[in-house]
Amino acid sequence: MPPTGPEPDRTARRPASARDRLIATAARLFQEQGYAATGLNEILGQAGTPKGSLYHYFPDGKAGLAAAAIEAAAAGLETSLKEARARAGDAAGMVEAYGEMLAGWLEASQFRRGCPVATVALEVTPGDDAAAQAVREAFARWRAALSQAIHADGVALARAGALAGFTLAAIEGALILARAEASAEPVRAAAGEAATLIRAARPQG
Repeated sequence: MPPTGPEPDRTARRPASARDRLIATAARLFQEQGYAATGLNEILGQAGTPKGSLYHYFPDGKAGLAAAAIEAAAAGLETSLKEARARAGDAAGMVEAYGEMLAGWLEASQFRRGCPVATVALEVTPGDDAAAQAVREAFARWRAALSQAIHADGVALARAGALAGFTLAAIEGALILARAEASAEPVRAAAGEAATLIRAARPQG
């Protein structure tokens, strides 16, 4: 769910601090290449920071940096969801707007970037405790934001949670299909179907 969550133009900006540069560069490279295929030297080179800065800010090395990148992505995407909710006026409209945003983000990146969290989630090992925990927390935050928005529209809490989980799973899966097919239509379709289910779950009358 994407999306560093930041859109490509946000990721492309050069943050002022070395820490922020490391996080933004790592997030972008993880999205484009995957976690395992991205080396620390590549991150350092593209971020323009010395190795000493990496271990100063992230004593755990790559796993710690990945955790920070995931946390930044989670915060960015959670903010995007809330902004979409405010614009749309209801949870179903929020999901449609969010799907359209992700579709545009994929197209703008020419399908080079996947979900910033899922790309790491598929590759971290049990020993990468910091990164694995950050992945769990990111998905939990997104599911909670979706669930709260759906519940606010009058859907029972348990049903809202189930719909939130389904929506998250559908869009995450659609992001993988979109990259494989070089088409954003799976994302638009998944968001549209999820929105239909959310509307149907609202109290009638």
